[in-house]
Amino acid sequence: MTDERISERNQPIVAEFRANDGRVGGPFEGHPMLLLHNRGRRSGADNVNPLAYLPDPDDPATVYVFASAGGRPKHPQWYFNVIAAGAAEAEIGTDRFPVTVEEITGADRDRFYALQAEEMPAFVEYEHKLEGVRTIPVVALRRSS
Repeated sequence: MTDERISERNQPIVAEFRANDGRVGGPFEGHPMLLLHNRGRRSGADNVNPLAYLPDPDDPATVYVFASAGGRPKHPQWYFNVIAAGAAEAEIGTDRFPVTVEEITGADRDRFYALQAEEMPAFVEYEHKLEGVRTIPVVALRRSS
């Protein structure tokens, strides 16, 4: 992916991430963060989205991201893009690599979401805010060769 589209709101976060080897301040300070590279399924544009992630406790090649959209009522576009493609790229620290994408559902979804909510209490707020509106998807990103 070459010509990256980064929303105006996310540009400072992406710049800080890249300037500090994957670390950012503000509400994400001290929490794992990645940049998710994905192609728009309709636009064809290359997009970059900064996301908090949860490392898989048993598989170092897998991380989980959460389509919370900051508690907004609709799923974020990156979610639709990566689910449709089944693949994307992740940038963690200074490492960028291809990933396969799989939506996690049922009890596994609930377990990983609860682990993320323990680490970042804002995710508890997002879930309460969206109760009866939508369930926040959990997406596994698995490093591929």
